[in-house]
Amino acid sequence: MNRLFGAKNTGPKPTLSSAISTTDSHVESLDVKLAKLNAELTTYQQRMSKMRDGPGKSALKQKALKILQRRKMYEGQRDQMQQQSWNMEQASMMTDNLKNVMTTVDVMKSTNKSLRKQYGKVDIDKIERMQDEMQDLMEVGNEIQESMSRSYDVPEDVDEAELDAELEALGEEAEFEGGLGVGQGVGEMPGFMQDEVPSFIDEPPEGAKVKEAAG
Repeated sequence: MNRLFGAKNTGPKPTLSSAISTTDSHVESLDVKLAKLNAELTTYQQRMSKMRDGPGKSALKQKALKILQRRKMYEGQRDQMQQQSWNMEQASMMTDNLKNVMTTVDVMKSTNKSLRKQYGKVDIDKIERMQDEMQDLMEVGNEIQESMSRSYDVPEDVDEAELDAELEALGEEAEFEGGLGVGQGVGEMPGFMQDEVPSFIDEPPEGAKVKEAAG
């Protein structure tokens, strides 16, 4: 069987990229052939424009017609191969897009699985209880701060006029106590009475002076 149909090809299978490259290279070779035929046609046209009608001109015309037929054949082949190349490029783009979609789907699946695994470890009720406890602790802390910052028997609103009157009353009281002899020695006469005592009280009687002289 191998002799009739040949040995089985064990080489690498062709890909879209390699097929596109091969087709594009064929298109380029056809473009080269077409450029050569166009140059020959131009030469024949220039020569025929300078010749008179006759057998020579007819012979050149037949050659130009054959070249023109070959050009049309090459142009048809080139158009077909260009269309094939474009179809393969579209298929390649669709394949790449499908690969990207599949890769995205795989990533999303793995991410979803990982998220479920992570969220499965989270207890929502426990978090809510912790939030409630934190709120209670914050309220307790605020109450403690308010209690510590509270003033002791100090009125918040103090009238300055009342303070001035009270200070003036304290000054008058101090002057009055000083006049009564508060703080003087035992047996001493108060200060406000010393100015009013007559001078004869300090002097001894005349009889006492005589006795002191006789003595």
